[in-house]
Amino acid sequence: MTQHNPSSPGADEFDPSASSLAGHVDDSVMAELLSIRSSIDNIDATLVYLLAERFKATQKVGFLKANHRLPAGDPGREAAQIARLRRLAEDAHLDPAFAEKFLNFIIGEVIRHHEAIAEDHQASSGQQPQTSALA
Repeated sequence: MTQHNPSSPGADEFDPSASSLAGHVDDSVMAELLSIRSSIDNIDATLVYLLAERFKATQKVGFLKANHRLPAGDPGREAAQIARLRRLAEDAHLDPAFAEKFLNFIIGEVIRHHEAIAEDHQASSGQQPQTSALA
């Protein structure tokens, strides 16, 4: 069981009412702002946990690819995912260009992780590094 250490920074030290606007706007406006921000804070926390779960799954893919000497990247899959995400973004009234940039960032991180997993796997098994135009 983990114990809370008051001297180390953590999630418990987040002050949801922190704002440079405090004392400069009407109390009712501040209360509404803090209420909306509370929802944003919940969404942000959910996004972090969702990304953690996504990366746990992609790590498994990385190990599978390394074990079978598959390339880290899969351009066909990536293009299909980007097109799919753009359609979902349009349906959700989210800027598709933003959604694509976000997914490209995630894909880049996943490929970087897959390459590192493959390098570690090759080093531990004494295999020669794989060269592929798809990676």
